Amino acid sequence: MKYALVNPRWTFEGSAYFGCCEPHIPLELLAAREDLYKSGHDVLLIDAHMESLDSTEVKRRLKHFGEDFLVIPTAPSYLFWQCPQPELRVPMQWISALDRRSLVVAIGPHGSATPKAAVEKMNADVVLRGEPDQTLPMLAVAPWEAIPGCCWRDARGVFHLGHGLGVTDMQAIGAIDYSEYPVRLHAHKHHVFPGNGADELRLGAEVEFARGCPYSCTFCNKTLFRNAFRERSLEAVLTEIDGLIGRGVDYIYFIDEIFGVGKKVRILLEELAHRPVAIGFQSRIDLWDEDGIELMARAHCVSFECGVESITEEGREELNKHCRLSTERISELLIYARQRIPWVQANLIKTAHDNGEAVAEWQRRLKSKGVWVSEPVPMFPFPGSPQFVKTFGQQPGDDAWERAHSFYLDLFDHRGYSDIQDQHPLPLEQLEAEVNPCAS
Repeated sequence: MKYALVNPRWTFEGSAYFGCCEPHIPLELLAAREDLYKSGHDVLLIDAHMESLDSTEVKRRLKHFGEDFLVIPTAPSYLFWQCPQPELRVPMQWISALDRRSLVVAIGPHGSATPKAAVEKMNADVVLRGEPDQTLPMLAVAPWEAIPGCCWRDARGVFHLGHGLGVTDMQAIGAIDYSEYPVRLHAHKHHVFPGNGADELRLGAEVEFARGCPYSCTFCNKTLFRNAFRERSLEAVLTEIDGLIGRGVDYIYFIDEIFGVGKKVRILLEELAHRPVAIGFQSRIDLWDEDGIELMARAHCVSFECGVESITEEGREELNKHCRLSTERISELLIYARQRIPWVQANLIKTAHDNGEAVAEWQRRLKSKGVWVSEPVPMFPFPGSPQFVKTFGQQPGDDAWERAHSFYLDLFDHRGYSDIQDQHPLPLEQLEAEVNPCAS
């Protein structure tokens, strides 16, 4: 069978999205391609975002390939499935513009939370809930009702809600082969900023060392995908990194939900200390001590992002952080890290327990030591997160994205959004009704 894996050209005008808008390597599609190859299928991977392609060019390539399955993600890159744009505008537009007669398969956080709504909005045939890396090949050979996470609309238009979620065996993900991917176009170095001591870096890439997280913070949108913590084979990851270095990559950002957990992460850092590549990642400061921070520095870490969330123990407890450190010890370790790593960032979330003046004072203290501290970010109740259930008192229904988005706009429209967001986000219904041709 023939599978076409298409990453659309993403745009976020009017969106409440607060992730990075630069192109990132679609690791979920690349990992799926490896599994599809192993299963004997033909695969065409098109990254319209990285290659700046319009739908006309993508449609031309698809016509030449003649796919049986057209696979499109509902959010850009695994890195941002936890904090996706609420709207499905872009995949809706691309599916419409490509106008294929193949079976359209949607993967991503939207279908994982609200599969029926995703199928109907996108005019898709199939939604794979959870992680699709190893369930995509099953579409060609297995009864769909037997595939974990598979939901579909039959020829009569009847929707079938499958069972479970796709959960990937991370040990089975080998080193990704980049010989057919345009790594040279990935100039973006995620979470490296001008003037942070890493300006000489040339070519970036993303790598996944581990997936999932053992914590259950209320705001975290991981329950329906990338949930349980699992490490990849260390040998496979190092082989993949060496392949990227061979293609000129000198900066790697680990997309792990929480880098620093697991039995092999310190072995990985020791190995990276002997390779000509800088690294960045997001973590929790309470997973590290002074010795661990020294190891990070030896491994050429240039960007260390930490989810602190609240400057009070009460606030962290409200968010179910299970942080074992005091605020003073957190401050001490962040400052220690900044003395050895060019960019250290502490992220905050708006909570009822944090006094504005106290937050400002903590920010001033940390910034005076070179640690960048975010403004407290408004918390979006992503469908599938514990916060959604806490906010609405029920599991997500078909209208979950609309409810979450409306609640978010009502709550923060007069209190201010994050400084990395559009300050005038539009209602979800308006975003998804907009006509914004993807042919240009």
